[in-house]
Order: sequence, then structure tokens, then C-alpha cells
Amino acid sequence: MSIEADKTALRHRMRTLRAEAAARDPDAAERLADIFPMKLLERYGPVVSGYVAINEELDPFPLMERLARAGAELCLPRMEETGISWRLWSPGEPLDRRPFGLSEPSADAPEVTPTLVLTPLLAYDTLGNRLGYGRGHYDAALEKLRAKGRAFACAIAYAAQQIDKVPCEPHDQPLDWAITPIGSVPLFMMRNRSSLTAPATDGGDAS
Repeated sequence: MSIEADKTALRHRMRTLRAEAAARDPDAAERLADIFPMKLLERYGPVVSGYVAINEELDPFPLMERLARAGAELCLPRMEETGISWRLWSPGEPLDRRPFGLSEPSADAPEVTPTLVLTPLLAYDTLGNRLGYGRGHYDAALEKLRAKGRAFACAIAYAAQQIDKVPCEPHDQPLDWAITPIGSVPLFMMRNRSSLTAPATDGGDAS
């Protein structure tokens, strides 16, 4: 089976698991906001991108409101013909209704470059591999942000969305952190530790 076929099958399974997690935990968004490590804003802010939750995505708005009170500049993604643009937004400001049920800032909203990106997803693993919806918008957007400089990607997820392994392709952009209603997962540290302990490949010089 191809990697893309593996991802498609996993997406079907994770949509069900995420829906079950959402139904079991209606207060998850508020708890996540309460335990979010504010050191991430201090180190990787001040411009923070969130998202408008759809379906059973964990709602980042309570966290975004907390970050705004702490001095963050908030923005939201807006889909353009060339991909995602990031537009300034403050809690309470109206949003445009867009295709596929999306709510996005107006095209007139100022464009910014986020340094801390809160990302929705279906699944992630301890190395920071992320399973999205298959359209590649966040991967492309993160690649552009990282080409410009610093961009720290933090998944917003239920604990049940962490799995043993997410199929990974060369274009996939890794996550740096995950925050769930029961705690944080420092993915970049776990990825670094894994790379240090990985065995040398045959025929290579390990020195």
C-alpha cells in the first residue's frame, strides 16, 4: 500500500476517534487554554496564528483569547489562490463565510507573518509528524514561513489524537509542540533525541 493510501485510511479512522474524544470532553478547549505553557508565547511570539474550528476540531478560541490578553497579536489563515495568507484578527471581529464552511478574515485585513502557529490536525506522533486533511495547505504555508525565518508549529489536539506513527512524505512539515487538555508534548525535543540515538546507516561514517 502507498503512503498516500495509508494516510487516507488513517484519516477515516482518526475522524471517528476525534469525534469520540470531542463528545467525551466538552470542556476540553477551556482546560487546554488554562494549562497552555505561556513560555511558548514569550519565546516564539508575539504574532500567533490560530484557526476557526470546524467539525470536531478542538476549538482554539479560549486559548487565543488568553494569549491576546497576554499581549499576543492574533491572526487567522485565509485561503487565497496562491495558498494560505495570514490576516490580523481580534476576538469579536466579524469573519467572512467562505467555501467548504470556512470562516476567515476579510481580504482587507492586514497580512502578517506569524511566528507561533496553532495548527488543527487529525493525528500526530512523537516525532512531530502531522496528519492533516490531504490538501497540503498547512505544509506549504509552514514551509514558506520557515524559509523566511522562525516559525514554531504547535498542534492543538485531544490526547487521543497522538498515535504511534504517522506516515510521512518529504513535503510534510514537522510540528514542534503539541498541547492537549491533559498536558504538553515537546515534539522538537523528542525528535532531536530520536535523531541522536538513531543507528548509523550501513556504509556511512558515523564519526
